[in-house]
Amino acid sequence: MNIRKGILSCSLIAFSFLANAQDNNKMNQFIDDLLSKMTIEEKIGQLNLVTGGEATTGSVVSTDVEGKIKAGNIGGIFSMSSPAKIRKAQELAVKESRLGIPIIFGMDVIHGYKTAFPIPLGLAATWDMPLIRQTARISAVEATADGINWTFSPMVDISRDPRWGRISEGSGEDTYLTSRIAKEMVLGYQGDDLSKNNTLLACVKHFALYGAGEAGRDYHSTDMSLHRMYNEYLPPYKAALDAGAMSVMTSFNDINGLPATANRWLLSDLLRNDWGFKGLVVTDYTAVNELIDHGLGDLQQVSALSLQAGVDMDMVGEGFLTTLKKSLDEKRVSEADINRAVRYVLEAKYRLGLFEDPYRYCDEQRAKKEISKKEHLVFAREAAAKSFVLLKNEQILPLKKTGTVAVIGPLANTGANMPGTWSVSADHANTQSLVEGMREALGSKVKITTHLGSNLTDDKALQERATMFGRTIPRDERDSEIIIAEALKTAENADVIVAALGESSEMSGESSSRTDLNIPASQRRLLEALLKTGKPVVLVLFTGRPLTLTWEHEHVPAILNVWFGGTESGKAIADVLFGDINPSGKLPATFPQNVGQIPLYYSHKNTGRPLAEGAWFQKFRSNYLDVSNEPLYPFGYGLSYSTFEYGEIILDKKAIKKNETLKVSIDLKNTGNFDGEEVVQLYIRDMVGSMTRPVKELKNFQKVFLKKGESKRIDFTISEEDLKFYDLQLKHIAEPGAFKVFIGGNSRDVKEADFELTE
Repeated sequence: MNIRKGILSCSLIAFSFLANAQDNNKMNQFIDDLLSKMTIEEKIGQLNLVTGGEATTGSVVSTDVEGKIKAGNIGGIFSMSSPAKIRKAQELAVKESRLGIPIIFGMDVIHGYKTAFPIPLGLAATWDMPLIRQTARISAVEATADGINWTFSPMVDISRDPRWGRISEGSGEDTYLTSRIAKEMVLGYQGDDLSKNNTLLACVKHFALYGAGEAGRDYHSTDMSLHRMYNEYLPPYKAALDAGAMSVMTSFNDINGLPATANRWLLSDLLRNDWGFKGLVVTDYTAVNELIDHGLGDLQQVSALSLQAGVDMDMVGEGFLTTLKKSLDEKRVSEADINRAVRYVLEAKYRLGLFEDPYRYCDEQRAKKEISKKEHLVFAREAAAKSFVLLKNEQILPLKKTGTVAVIGPLANTGANMPGTWSVSADHANTQSLVEGMREALGSKVKITTHLGSNLTDDKALQERATMFGRTIPRDERDSEIIIAEALKTAENADVIVAALGESSEMSGESSSRTDLNIPASQRRLLEALLKTGKPVVLVLFTGRPLTLTWEHEHVPAILNVWFGGTESGKAIADVLFGDINPSGKLPATFPQNVGQIPLYYSHKNTGRPLAEGAWFQKFRSNYLDVSNEPLYPFGYGLSYSTFEYGEIILDKKAIKKNETLKVSIDLKNTGNFDGEEVVQLYIRDMVGSMTRPVKELKNFQKVFLKKGESKRIDFTISEEDLKFYDLQLKHIAEPGAFKVFIGGNSRDVKEADFELTE
């Protein structure tokens, strides 16, 4: 029986391989034939990606789009939606251009389409891989129903500097967690067949190292050793490509002196030759043109450099469209370079089935039925609740569904801010605010009163910058003490105060770097006044990044970090505050005590003069005079309404050979009064190596549900693959020697055991 199964399995693999080869041969023949018919101008036109202008994602808007489509000068359009609009544009391409080559249509579908899910940093806090994949699947269903077939997601940039605003759009600081999420997002978007009309072409971004910009400033320079690059920053991009992602977007930053968009080592040597990537490489918004300001030459020079480096499609800038013919005539580029780029563009369209049916994404009935479906909204509510991280709770939460709750603060009554940054397609006008969501979720059981309480920030100009793209928050220009006094009057008869404070959605995201990560002073004054009432105060914290919450942690009895939870945020927050859902989120990024500690991350290297464990300051050791080395909240941290007790680590052996595996087990018990989920995290440390190694590295985790009082043994398997790293010669190896394994509920509070890897 087993032999028959093995033969059948081998036969299926062989059949699949043969079918793929036949499909590729068919595609190659089709594209070869099409290329032979194209003029050089039509080829260059395929490399031009323009914007339809619906969503503002940059400072330049494309012109004369219709005329360029007819002339065959556009290969793709992004920020255009609805089956009717897209069909009209597609008909221009198919019916009125000479060769009738269809257009690919893209959109920034980052964390949902009309149904918005938590920002990516919040999704990462769920540590729930099936849930994350399903958010991408729903996003693909809704976006494709509205005519779109390409998303500029997932963003897999590692960031260890929360001053950088786009940390909100990624999965945090950790290589392993981000790699796992990258895979799930790609599989959710692309499904099992890109030619189906409910799948999206995924685009991995930003290649590469975008999250490591100096000073936490967007678009800034990046300088990094190959050792760090290969071990810490590159793996998530590779994981997304291994999952089948068929397009890659270049990053804005330079990498050790050469901008990514003109970096041949990055785009050709590494991506194409070493990793074997066969998909489409597209620039970010006007990135080719920006090479001029990087100092690499005029538009013709930088366009030629980008093409030769390995770029296939130029987003918005039109440097390829306007200069490549001249560069070809002057022999600055070859027709082979152009043909290579065109082939990858055409292959993407072929895989999407656009040559077979250019209008497969233009079904108006799907748009009516599959966007913002009830079941999508129900799932969005669940996803939001699972993303929230309980940072502190002095037996205040969960709240009782009785009496009066005063919801006070500038984030209490703004529906438009709930979806968070990079929610360009979300229906902000019809998204409930926190107050509205709580009222709907709680009905008549709890009376909700509310007040602005304070301005988002004292600085009017800063508030305008922080509430762009329709995310307006009302501003009261009266003296702050008058506003606070009114808020206190509102809270006078309340049993509990919910302080809705933190960042507005556009205080994080692209071009939203910050040097001050405290809650704004206007809100701090309000919070101080609310605490002085003597009433229980719960801080519901809105943020797109780790903030510095040292004062809040010392003074506020309960803190629930809700990130920006998406369309159903208001109801989901009520679900958690009042105990219908037990919070299970864990931090995907370290929260520092203050900005001076940044960059602060758990997987740092040791030094030759490490600080003694438990110490604050020792002279001639690696520490600060004025603050401890410890974070406020470590990576992986998050409380529950229940408590979980970890036993001791059990190893099935003390040493393994390179071809063996190690079984690692631990007993987990829910010792609290609530059913709940715990993320059991496994870390490893290589104790002696040929080069310095991190003090801990996340290598596995399980999200486990336990009823109150229930115990369960959690098993992990460690193999040689988990112990590998890139050495000084960039060989991916595991070195024999001593290791430690750690298991716990966060990166700090762990049990540990020793084992060895032998020859």
